[in-house]
Amino acid sequence: MITKKYFLLLAFSMVVIIALLYGIHPQWFAKTFLGMAELNLNMAHILRAVMGLYIGFSLFWLYAAFNVSYQNTAVLTTIIFSSGLISGRIISFFADGQPSALLVFYAVIELVLVPIAIWVFRLPE
Repeated sequence: MITKKYFLLLAFSMVVIIALLYGIHPQWFAKTFLGMAELNLNMAHILRAVMGLYIGFSLFWLYAAFNVSYQNTAVLTTIIFSSGLISGRIISFFADGQPSALLVFYAVIELVLVPIAIWVFRLPE
């Protein structure tokens, strides 16, 4: 159980930082990390919505880290969350080409995280 707790705390920390980077100031994020000179209103809206989604999941992971009865469900959602992200990124790599270095870094993290999350999920209670 201690492994699941620390895994969920790590997932919470990583995802909330990424969420805040996306959503607090989307124009700054896009310019600094994605090389975009200007970000239109619709893309800023999408990045802030993604921030909300990420924070929602991460708060559940934080809650579950301290509530054993939710830990397996929370770890399972990290598997689904990361698998969905990496699946979309892989499709984009083939359809659109290589994105910025930061997004490639995110893909590597997500690709590594999925098998780790599966291992943590399978640990005994």
